[in-house]
Amino acid sequence: MFIIGDFARYGRVSVRMLRHYDATGLLRPARVDAVTGYRYYEAGQLARLNRVIALKELGFTLRQVRAIVDEEVGTEELRGMLRLRRAELEAAATAAAARLTQVEARLRSIESEGIMSTHDVVVKGVPAVRVAELSAVAAGYAPEEIGPVVSPLFAELCRRLDAAGVTPAGPAIAYYEDDPGGSGGILAHAAFPVGPGVTAAGFGLVDLPGIETAATVVHRGPMDDVLPTAQALARWIDANGHRSAGYARELYLECPEDPAGWVTELQEPLLKG
Repeated sequence: MFIIGDFARYGRVSVRMLRHYDATGLLRPARVDAVTGYRYYEAGQLARLNRVIALKELGFTLRQVRAIVDEEVGTEELRGMLRLRRAELEAAATAAAARLTQVEARLRSIESEGIMSTHDVVVKGVPAVRVAELSAVAAGYAPEEIGPVVSPLFAELCRRLDAAGVTPAGPAIAYYEDDPGGSGGILAHAAFPVGPGVTAAGFGLVDLPGIETAATVVHRGPMDDVLPTAQALARWIDANGHRSAGYARELYLECPEDPAGWVTELQEPLLKG
């Protein structure tokens, strides 16, 4: 028989852990002295302890470990538990690899530019939304070509929504596509989310589809100065092994009178996979 300290040493665990296993019924001492309360263990119990440790290292909970070592789990159920644990570990490894890629990309950025990037990119889904909109064609996608087109569109859209008694249901959205008319320009859409009861009255109504996976970044300041933020987003997409699936949407989160205080989220769709 071993006293608890010796048994802990042979089992490579702490005395505190053995006491915890005793309290939970996972590994009871072979004998407890009724007078002193000292716990004593048999050498044969090392096999059960080793199995407990091995199962814990696989990531099973103590409840699962107890069910396995007490043979309350059949072979098929144990096989299923192990397969599930394998899938969980593979998912964790994939997530860790993605984080490692992001860390390496940030390191490369710091090493090449000598500074820590202030543009933090988040990958997320963007929900679908019903919008009231006006559209016009811009000559190109550069800020100096988009701005003179989008700004008047928003001003006119606000006027028409106000005339129709419609209150926007969320922040303004701008989105872009190649001009389907074949001009070689960009069809710019200025939009506001609206409720389900709104009917068209001098503006278009569109169910803007969601974006399953978008790389998003926050731009602060006027949209005339958006190019560095957009380029930082493009570098992040490339460095992290993604590919863009189209033009970025612009979600205008805050638009005070002074454009220096604007807060805009760029939402660039990513190709699946």
